[in-house]
Amino acid sequence: MKILSTNVFVGPNTWASFPVIRHVIDLGVLEDWPSAKIGSDFVEGLIAALPGLGDHGCSYGTEGGFLRRLREDDGTWMGHILEHCAIEVQNVAGTDVTFGRTRGTGVLGQYNMVYAYRQRDVGLAAGELAIRLLMHLLPASLREQTDFAFDPAFDWEDELRSFVLHAQRKEFGPSTGSLVAAAQARGIPWIRLNENSLVQFGHGKYQRRIQATITSETKHIAVEISCDKEDTHNLLNDLGLPVPRQRIVYSADEAVRAAHVIGYPVVIKPLDANHGRGVSINLTTDAEIAAAFAEAETHSKSAAILVESFVTGFDHRMLVVNDKLVAVAKRVPGHVVGDGKHSIAELVDIVNLDPRRGIGHQKVLTMLEIDNQAKRLIAAAGHTAETVLPEGEVFYLRATANLSTGGTAIDLTDLVHPDNRDMAERAIMAVGLDVGGVDFLIDDITRSYKDIGGAIVEVNAAPGFRMHVAPSEGQSRDVAGKVIDMLFPAGQESRIPIGAITGTNGKTTTSRMLGHIMKASGRIVGMTSTDGVYVDGKLSVKGDMTGPKSAQIVLRDPTVDFAVMETARGGLVRSGLGYQKSNVAACLNVSADHLGLGGIDTVEQLAVVKRVVIESATDTAVLNADDINCLKMADYADVGAIFYVTMNPAHALVKEHIKAGGKAIVLEQGMSGDMLTIYDNGLHMPVLWSHLIPATLEGKAMHNVQNAMFAAAMAYSFGVDLDNIRHGLRTFDTSFFQAPGRMNVFDEHPFKVILDYGHNPAALKAMAGLADRMDVKGRRIVVLSIPGDRRDQDVIDAARTLSGHFDHYICKADDDRRKRGYDEIPQMFKALFREDGIPEDQISVIPDEEDAVTAGLEMAKPGDLVIIFGDNSSRCWKQIIYFNAPEQEARHDAPSVDGIPPVPFEDILDVDQSLVRDARGVRLARSDVEDGD
Repeated sequence: MKILSTNVFVGPNTWASFPVIRHVIDLGVLEDWPSAKIGSDFVEGLIAALPGLGDHGCSYGTEGGFLRRLREDDGTWMGHILEHCAIEVQNVAGTDVTFGRTRGTGVLGQYNMVYAYRQRDVGLAAGELAIRLLMHLLPASLREQTDFAFDPAFDWEDELRSFVLHAQRKEFGPSTGSLVAAAQARGIPWIRLNENSLVQFGHGKYQRRIQATITSETKHIAVEISCDKEDTHNLLNDLGLPVPRQRIVYSADEAVRAAHVIGYPVVIKPLDANHGRGVSINLTTDAEIAAAFAEAETHSKSAAILVESFVTGFDHRMLVVNDKLVAVAKRVPGHVVGDGKHSIAELVDIVNLDPRRGIGHQKVLTMLEIDNQAKRLIAAAGHTAETVLPEGEVFYLRATANLSTGGTAIDLTDLVHPDNRDMAERAIMAVGLDVGGVDFLIDDITRSYKDIGGAIVEVNAAPGFRMHVAPSEGQSRDVAGKVIDMLFPAGQESRIPIGAITGTNGKTTTSRMLGHIMKASGRIVGMTSTDGVYVDGKLSVKGDMTGPKSAQIVLRDPTVDFAVMETARGGLVRSGLGYQKSNVAACLNVSADHLGLGGIDTVEQLAVVKRVVIESATDTAVLNADDINCLKMADYADVGAIFYVTMNPAHALVKEHIKAGGKAIVLEQGMSGDMLTIYDNGLHMPVLWSHLIPATLEGKAMHNVQNAMFAAAMAYSFGVDLDNIRHGLRTFDTSFFQAPGRMNVFDEHPFKVILDYGHNPAALKAMAGLADRMDVKGRRIVVLSIPGDRRDQDVIDAARTLSGHFDHYICKADDDRRKRGYDEIPQMFKALFREDGIPEDQISVIPDEEDAVTAGLEMAKPGDLVIIFGDNSSRCWKQIIYFNAPEQEARHDAPSVDGIPPVPFEDILDVDQSLVRDARGVRLARSDVEDGD
């Protein structure tokens, strides 16, 4: 069994609406060996290694369902077992995931094995460890039949422990994790910004950030004050708050003298350390002072060490958020309780068996250690690590009660005395923290410090939350929720509106049109496209930026208040969506393009991929009613409204949808041309004549008429008024500056040149139709190619699409041949054109794009039309604008060609397709539902 390929989906995808990992696996000889056939030793060994598998319901939906699948009949196949093991390995490490699915690829023995993950590296490591476990559990006779590289030193317990430690380092700690969970519960999006605890909550201009429990609202000067224990002490003392006596020293001798002045017992701690590191308490002799000074020095970033009076009482952490006390925990130092049988070292091991204990901050409690401080306390008590304590005797292994050194916590929030509450709030406000922890020593938190004494021994920026979120005893407190509510008060937005656009052709132009309308309406627009990432109309990153990483650039930009996400097939297939939800999503069309790549072999499979974008919408799905694959997406959209786009005013389904109060934009024929018309809840609202939209070339570029209809529908769905929509469409054109490579027209030569990035049969068909509809007095010349990674069938379709529409064909290749021969694509086009009866003297083969463009321009005469399908749009445009053509007279008039009529709805409807009618209007019903394993 081996992994052939891997995809890490970071957002919604064709398998799930959340992040998953997909491995394409090859079982090899194990295809013939389901679990029960392998034998009971394998099954029982697996259960012993991962007993949590017993909780997996699998397809039975009840506890023990997966174990039943392992044992009944012949059992279940190894790919399915691997899926459950990858999930359970993560569960053991504390990552709560449950989703998995395993399906055949169509190749014998190969499967798509999919499972949920929370952190990328942890999820991938879980899959790899699961494979190693399963292979090492195989009987020797079966191992010999595989080519797996077995490790003779493989030890499952060691491997699992290493994995858990790795996972704990990669996953969020308890404090950050609780804040992320609180944000999710409130519907606030989040983005992890690094491998540690830096997290962004909210999108665009609404974003806030945290680093652990430091927030973007935390003042730097407040953190500086809290980190300087002398400054904090003096500030609180000047306000009359209870603090111990304190002195700064720089040597052990100074520390001894300061202790005599203050009076024994004393505490020694670093000036700038935290989490109890280097702190020694209840020191009563000069020798203890010297040893404690040395310990403090090892943890101090400066030469300064603090000596302060030792205050008795129980250690309490009082958490203040937004100037209000939200939680109080009594902290008990790490300790063991004697039983008269076990040594101190053995008791430590017993305490560490508690599953709540882990390494560092990664679990609710931290493991106890017999380190230098513990050894000193053991020796001071006259014990050794092998001493057996009497039954019931409590022995403290720590002088301080920090959870990070093995302490426990008891929640006392509801019992705190009002004076103590006010004291904590005043202390945090004095330092200036928005989130702060007060370490307060007092014998009884229910009584006022004014009556029984007590002292603030420390004020902490970035206080840990785990003692409050998961105390050892008492009620859990939603302290993380208080922080999120401070960052995002009631009524505060956290999401910017997102318009998502997918389809085979027209995505970039529609994205630019929508972005232009929104910018004209006063928005600061962040846009992803195949040209790059644009922020407020300025290019930020150049290149094909339609994947999830590009979406993150927009969502992380603090100036953006509206996002337009062009979403292409490639990013969806590789990594999924870069955002969890969009407000309005549109699918423009689905036609053959990139088929045979990434496991997508049919137009129907391509439609399923693009449907992911529609499924992300929460408010409106805008769909091409003239494309059956788009129509079928409507029933998968969990939105408030379906908004149809049709160029066929007689469309039966759309007419019924409009009658039901649904939304649609229709291209209606009138005396003066074609009118873009919106229908909404019975209202009939003319928007604009198509010939008044510059990008449509007086209404002749029907594909851009349709793109404008989609942009208008989306803008209307975002609440933009009709006047702003009209203004946006009338001021948008397809100049190279506004839409490079998208039907750019150059009229400065005696002939007309149109540059377009069309690279699939559907795009070429649209441009051929435009060429027919344009009033051309001379010849129609085309410079053409399609990318080399397209199927031979796509080349055939492209040639058939162009045949008969032009007077001369210049066949070229793209710069990147994509594994094709130097002139393979242009020669294929030539052969196909010849088959269609085009004379050889009307076909030129010029493989180099630059040479082909030059030849097309030199061939053109006054009155001609040259359409160039350019790969390197920038270079092609420079060739066009700097070319000087000689003046010549037109030779002949262009033939008259009628426009392409819209396809009747009945011609695209499947015979067995049924309709659904509800408050959203009318749509085609879905025909397939599949559950997870």
